[in-house]
Amino acid sequence: MSSLPVIDLLVLVIYLAGIVGVGLWFGRKGLNTERFMAAGRKVPGWAVGLSIFGTYVSSISFLALPGKAFATNWNAFVFSLSIPLTTWIAVKYFVPFYRRSGEVSAYQHLEHRFGPWARTYAVICYLLTQLARMGTILYLLALALAPLTGWSMAAIILCAGVLVIVYTLVGGMEAVIWTDVVQSIVFIVGALACVWILFLGMPEGPGQLFRIASENQKFNLGSFGADVSQMTFWVVLLNGIFINLQNFGIDQSYVQRYQTAKNDREAARSVWFGALLYLPISAVFFFIGTGLFAFYFARPELLAGVDATGKPDSVFPHFIVAQLPVGLTGLVIAGIFAAAQSTVSSSINCSATLILCDIYKRYVRPRATEREAMRVLHVATLAIGLAGTATALAMMQIRNALDAWWGLASIFSGGMLGLFLLGLLARRAGNRAAGIGVAAGVVMIAWMTFSPRWNGVAESLRSPFHTLLIVVISTLTILIVGLLVSWIDPRRRAGRVPESISSIQKT
Repeated sequence: MSSLPVIDLLVLVIYLAGIVGVGLWFGRKGLNTERFMAAGRKVPGWAVGLSIFGTYVSSISFLALPGKAFATNWNAFVFSLSIPLTTWIAVKYFVPFYRRSGEVSAYQHLEHRFGPWARTYAVICYLLTQLARMGTILYLLALALAPLTGWSMAAIILCAGVLVIVYTLVGGMEAVIWTDVVQSIVFIVGALACVWILFLGMPEGPGQLFRIASENQKFNLGSFGADVSQMTFWVVLLNGIFINLQNFGIDQSYVQRYQTAKNDREAARSVWFGALLYLPISAVFFFIGTGLFAFYFARPELLAGVDATGKPDSVFPHFIVAQLPVGLTGLVIAGIFAAAQSTVSSSINCSATLILCDIYKRYVRPRATEREAMRVLHVATLAIGLAGTATALAMMQIRNALDAWWGLASIFSGGMLGLFLLGLLARRAGNRAAGIGVAAGVVMIAWMTFSPRWNGVAESLRSPFHTLLIVVISTLTILIVGLLVSWIDPRRRAGRVPESISSIQKT
């Protein structure tokens, strides 16, 4: 049974105690709904930016990206190349849209535009996406810690889930943001330290790492061909553009942070800072995976006993266990904890916010008192946290966490971006056009998800598209079908448009 050396254990315990302490500090004077959901709307832009960055970087990045680069190449990094374009769109259109509305919920405006069903549909899709995200993150955390501690993965998932629930429950969004700041610094330092150790560990020096990687085409960004059934450069780029537009445009985890900034200028700066910081840091994680391949290519005996082919996500944890010096191991493990906690706490808080604003106040008690609303937020925080933990326990049989997460995210997103864009771009589109468009999008998602398993007569009807294109095609289906229906339906009646793209541009 493995165990951490005392120094590493001390580093980890100090970090965990500090994070819980931050949550308790922000909850010491008690919280109201405004502070719990929007941190009082007084957070400086740099802190919000680090929190946005922390939402991007999770244990999915810390462990799955190196695992992906170790097993294949840098094809998945193309996702990050879409960030500058989508960040510009977010700052120009999405941030002003939400800041002017002042609404904490990202989906309330969908009801103004298309009716209650649109709002509820988006909320359900978001909640399902966050459960998949939390499950993947906690699973990867357990995968890294199990060989270090000798604990079962189930025990680690349960302990980590409870810890995150505690400080999120006590400190609300203020605790989430300020712990994100600390956690972001910790996992950046941990990642850079791993790169340095990889350089030092090459028998013939750092140049050997690049030579081995180049000879095995590990820096390849993927095929530039037109095959839509494979993870080509273009398939991953399209997925990145649409997923990031969805992140910035309609993902509660990002939209809620726009409202925490103390003014519009700070909100815009926070998006640029957080999003563009992810671009080089994601490259660092891919480089770690490439470095691991070169390191174990040069010293294959050090990988004995590790299923590098069947479980590539387990290679980086093995490196942490076997190669990092005492003290640094504790820091890197703290970084993995930080990456996991940052995103999970955000998912829990934002999901609880939607349950209060878009479900409880919309359908149960529209005039809920402050005390009642806080009770709902606390119960929802606990319920979502436990559900995410249960999802992690159910994900312990997967082979590659990044592939699993991308597939689930594409499915559960449900074409929300298409509905959002239809509302902003098509002034003629009303409730009927949106409903038919979403129905068509859901059918498209179902076909692309399940048809690859069809056999016999139905085999010819299989989807030819890679699963990463689900979000792309479902979004375009909702938008195009909605536009067509709005033009040909004689009974069309445009919904109320709270904002238009042109009016936002002028502000």
